[in-house]
Amino acid sequence: MSAFTPASEVLLRHSDDFEASRILFAGDLQDDLPARLDTAASRVHTQQYHHWQVLSRLMDDRASYSLVADAAMVGDSNTLIYYWPKNKPEALFQLTNLLSLLPVGSDIFVVGENRSGVRSAEQMLEKYAPLTKIDSARRCGLYHGRLETVPVFDPESGWGEYQHEGLTIKTLPGVFSRDGLDVGSQLLLSTFTPHTKGKVLDVGCGTGVLSASLASHSPKVRLTLCDVSAPAVEASRATLAANGLEGEVIASDVFSAISGRFDMIISNPPFHDGMQTSLDAAQTLIRGAVSHLNIGGELRLVANAFLPYPRILDEAFGNHEVIAQTGRFKVYRAVHTRKPKR
Repeated sequence: MSAFTPASEVLLRHSDDFEASRILFAGDLQDDLPARLDTAASRVHTQQYHHWQVLSRLMDDRASYSLVADAAMVGDSNTLIYYWPKNKPEALFQLTNLLSLLPVGSDIFVVGENRSGVRSAEQMLEKYAPLTKIDSARRCGLYHGRLETVPVFDPESGWGEYQHEGLTIKTLPGVFSRDGLDVGSQLLLSTFTPHTKGKVLDVGCGTGVLSASLASHSPKVRLTLCDVSAPAVEASRATLAANGLEGEVIASDVFSAISGRFDMIISNPPFHDGMQTSLDAAQTLIRGAVSHLNIGGELRLVANAFLPYPRILDEAFGNHEVIAQTGRFKVYRAVHTRKPKR
């Protein structure tokens, strides 16, 4: 979160208009513009832990991280700047939440890349804050309107669930594979064997389906799950609770909030950050796994077959093997055989 994104660069073209505004920034924040833009007051609400980590260092308690914003987080804000995510149900959930907390007459700005479907904001908000496109640059659109009708927000409205092999998997907008088990996770699950024991860390846990499935046939595993996404953290907690399973679920940017060592680390790591392709999280996972595994412990992950993970695995572990594959995905296994460096 250093250089400004195209969306933020579009906002900067209108920086003079924001100097007297008390702004609440939210949505798919990808940089630190909220801490740098000249305003009367600025606050941030994000569902992404790694974004909050950066912004809270610059804004202290004016930056908040949670699934749902509340009145205390919004404070006396009279302007919303919302960065449109790539997921429409996620945008609807967040915007309904945020608009329900703002006073009538508040300025509403929505900005995002055209390919993300940002123009959907016009139809989504037409009942509450009719939007007009006021700028287009850097392949982004900027929309503005004023809040005319405050929506009613039900925090339970976003919850959904699906069944997988007798397990109830709880989901929320913005969580990976919200509508059902994805093919990559299914392939990774096919490599799990019954009666697995020891401490298992599920990185990028999403709905919690990997951990729940493993624990369903290996009740002696001790589970820790982590994700940067507040919806994923809450969904995983709900999935474990719905199936009577125990485990600790932590908000963490890969290993940023993780301590201790594990016998197995499992993951279906993302290779996007917002709309951008990014291998940063997966590389951090692979290179950092050695420091979080016991000797003889293993990292097991699934990835698109074209991604360059074999080289990174060999550099970090000195070994890897492919234990399952399809035309599109591969499941990699790497074992920590070396003593940790002193």
